[in-house]
Amino acid sequence: MSTMLTAGVTAPELDSVVDHDGNPVRLADLRGGWVLLWWYPMADTPG
Repeated sequence: MSTMLTAGVTAPELDSVVDHDGNPVRLADLRGGWVLLWWYPMADTPG
């Protein structure tokens, strides 16, 4: 299920997200500051 977020709305908690060192990341731990999340969907695919 994909949901578009609107500015000012609290983002839902994320499942299975890790940082560049492989450590789990929770949005709840980052609350109170700015968060930028990006990904490259094709980064782990062959070709």
